[in-house]
Amino acid sequence: MVLASVAGAQEETKSFPANVSFETGDTWVYESRKFRLFGVQACLRGTTYRSPEGDEVDCGMRSIASIAALFSTGSIGCQPVGHAKDGATFVVCAAELDGTTVDVGTALISSGSAFAAAFPSGAPVSAAYAIAEIAAKDNRSGLWAGAFVHPVSLLLGEQ
Repeated sequence: MVLASVAGAQEETKSFPANVSFETGDTWVYESRKFRLFGVQACLRGTTYRSPEGDEVDCGMRSIASIAALFSTGSIGCQPVGHAKDGATFVVCAAELDGTTVDVGTALISSGSAFAAAFPSGAPVSAAYAIAEIAAKDNRSGLWAGAFVHPVSLLLGEQ
């Protein structure tokens, strides 16, 4: 029974080219279908990121640039895990980079390019992603090197 489940999951794996259309740093459109990384929250478009040098840019666009760069450097394969209220398909993805397979969500969050998504209660969707976010924050990686309003705080109405 387990073998059949693994085979079914492998058949559902979808590969994506580098030229998908990114809506946000965690959501893209490919072949008229919307896909969203499960457990990942990108910076919101239209919010401000202030670099350590004082330059201000759109935080959401910084997140898009990071996921686009990841998609352009390796082979991305994703497996569907559910559906969002807006019709997007939630996926977990792996990237093949220089012969190593990495989890896309972990890569984005640990580099400080995205954040661990949270349930409306504030609890993280993924404990592993929450730990990766804490490490990125402690190391002042990526966005954590500057100033921004955390997107989960905005979405939960805490700001």
